[in-house]
Amino acid sequence: MDLKITGKNVEVTPELNQYIEKKLGKLNRHLAKKLEAKLEITKVKTRSPGQRFIAQVTVNSSGTLLRAEERGKDLLTTIDKVAAIMERQIERFKGKHYTKKGRTSPRKTGIEAVTKPEHQVVKFKQFEVRMMPADEAVEQMELLSHDFFLFLNNETGRLNLLYRRKDKDYGLIEPKLD
Repeated sequence: MDLKITGKNVEVTPELNQYIEKKLGKLNRHLAKKLEAKLEITKVKTRSPGQRFIAQVTVNSSGTLLRAEERGKDLLTTIDKVAAIMERQIERFKGKHYTKKGRTSPRKTGIEAVTKPEHQVVKFKQFEVRMMPADEAVEQMELLSHDFFLFLNNETGRLNLLYRRKDKDYGLIEPKLD
């Protein structure tokens, strides 16, 4: 597994690096394909001591992105929790992947698998996408009371997706075309 660790307001010591590699190195056994993982650790000043450290893990497995975030008062505990969340996400992804291909999961071999309905698209909607700057897209999104907004960025001429983050700020996604 290719693991990149970055710290914001946190020094990534060799001991911490070794601990992280031990915890997140276990993720590689769940997926046979080569994994690229990125861990970002942030220490923030907050009144709530239970929210002091933030650990975000993003795993790329052959184009499939899985992401987990956890907050906590102790750095090592936060890393443990985010690793556990990512492990559950990988297991859920594996279960869906095997089910879609018509196979059974290796964990369910010999046991009657409980089948649950797959999620499906239940609504289809078309709308006109207008060209505008990002700040106008923020205003439009707020006027519509949506958590995301699709628009053509007049600075780049490309399709962009504006979304509201958990911290109430905004994120902007612009597709990268090969």
